[in-house]
Amino acid sequence: MPISKAEVATEIASLQLLPPNGLAVEVAQATHRLEIISSWDQIKPGSKVLEIGCGQGNCTAVLAHTVGPDGHVDALDPAPPNYGSPFTLAQAQGHISASKIGDRVTWHRASLDEYLRAETPEKRWDVAVLSHSIWYFKSQDTLVDILKALRAKVSTVCLAEYALRATERAAMPHLLAAIARGTLEAHKTNSSQNIQTLFSPDAIRDIAEATGWRLEKDAMLVPEQGLLDGSWETGSVLGSGFTKDVNEITDSKVRLALQAMQSSVKAAIATADCAKKIRTMDVWVAAFEVDGH
Repeated sequence: MPISKAEVATEIASLQLLPPNGLAVEVAQATHRLEIISSWDQIKPGSKVLEIGCGQGNCTAVLAHTVGPDGHVDALDPAPPNYGSPFTLAQAQGHISASKIGDRVTWHRASLDEYLRAETPEKRWDVAVLSHSIWYFKSQDTLVDILKALRAKVSTVCLAEYALRATERAAMPHLLAAIARGTLEAHKTNSSQNIQTLFSPDAIRDIAEATGWRLEKDAMLVPEQGLLDGSWETGSVLGSGFTKDVNEITDSKVRLALQAMQSSVKAAIATADCAKKIRTMDVWVAAFEVDGH
């Protein structure tokens, strides 16, 4: 008898390094990644996957489950081993490596450019994946360079990023918070935030097409209520750290605009009556093929 999606998500979540009472949070994360991978419909048992921006491995574990014992995931992230909370990258990735799917994953502490320079030139993968990693890039040039480099390495690129669209009214605070955070980070010279460059789906699509990729399919996903990313981002924008950074902006017009954005997040929470149940905004998923194939 086949197991349900909920059972699969719970099984994958149990492989993650969990804080006390953290299983439900990770089940929601795994469920979301299962939906993304299902929507792409490109990754099969036995697939060789190159994941760019793997972080602590939320998507990596789901990819490893999907490719099965005959597939493999090369998971890249340039962040230092001590990055991350409540667990560092090194702790979270090490826990997955010690699990029953650990031999399906190889972790690489490198950017794509660094990794490809060190790898054998003839190595290829079936699919490259960028799942909720594009907003971390320092600039659009990073995405341009990655997509150009991938044309010689894979025939398919699968992308997932927040859509800047809120089907659920209770996701509007997340949408507005993302715009506020992206605007603030655009006025900084250095950033370690999870939104460093605020790409829209249209911008990502345009960059992909300009670098030699053709859109094969795309879709919008509405995350389930248990996915807490929207609540986390909203809380960050309403926090004292964000306010402090805004107050340090020297351009008064920019500072006022950011203060207005922060106020709009508060207003959205009040009008949507969602202070305790802020939702996560829609997610755009897309699969691109090398143009000309």
